[in-house]
Amino acid sequence: MKTRAKTPLSTFLATVLFSMTAALSTPMFAADAASAPAAEAAAPAATPAPEAAASTDAAASAPVVAKETLSNPYGLEALWKEGDFITKGTLFIMIIMSMGSWYILITKIVDQIKLAGQAKEARKFWKSASVTAGISGLKDGSPYRFIAESGLKATEHHEGALLEQIDLNSWVTMSIQRSVDKVQSRLQDGLAFLATVGSTAPFVGLFGTVWGIYHALTAIGMSGQASIDKVAGPVGEALIMTAIGLAVAVPAVLGYNFLVRRNKSSMEEVRAFGADLHSVVLSGAMSKAAANSTKKAA
Repeated sequence: MKTRAKTPLSTFLATVLFSMTAALSTPMFAADAASAPAAEAAAPAATPAPEAAASTDAAASAPVVAKETLSNPYGLEALWKEGDFITKGTLFIMIIMSMGSWYILITKIVDQIKLAGQAKEARKFWKSASVTAGISGLKDGSPYRFIAESGLKATEHHEGALLEQIDLNSWVTMSIQRSVDKVQSRLQDGLAFLATVGSTAPFVGLFGTVWGIYHALTAIGMSGQASIDKVAGPVGEALIMTAIGLAVAVPAVLGYNFLVRRNKSSMEEVRAFGADLHSVVLSGAMSKAAANSTKKAA
């Protein structure tokens, strides 16, 4: 019986001692367990700092890549350098055509502006006391002065065995008409060149286009393959020639139509001046002839 009583007591004391030991040791392990997740959470937060520093250093030490300027191997400069004598000759002809067209267009516009100002001065001619006074009021080089001087000379110089067979009216009419025709011919100078350029420049450019396509076919035949690097140069040359031909022809055609329309309106005023001058000069000549005949009769 004594042995049975001692055994539960010893067991109970061992159990109590173990419980107290576990109670005393629990806060320490709990603190360690709580501090461990906090340390693990702080570790990732502190980790990106070296990575940010490394990326900053890499960005600072990265070399600056300079932009390369690539030259166009199929442009106008390459066309002139790599083209043969036929290509260069065709291009040179179109350049001459373009320069001549723009020169004629600019000079004729300037002449027409001057002619418009001279037409305003010619309206003052009819306010003069005589034809001679009216001629002196016109500027030198004016087509209106040229016509007036021709009509006045026709009334003063009607001599010669053959010319005397023509009556004074017909002689004055022919002289003034010839002067008007000379003015019209002067206004039309250069228009034939513009018409020629406008009609032939596209075909000159087409010739350059055909020549470029011929080079493309030759390159394909020699290489045995129709790759883009073999065809791009000759085809680009052909397209450039076509564009240049159109750029030369279009201004020439537009300029020709513009000048023809302006010349038409200018010549209407010139012809009207010639017709009025014919009547004035002829009436003055007839009055002078009648006065001379009266003096002879007296």
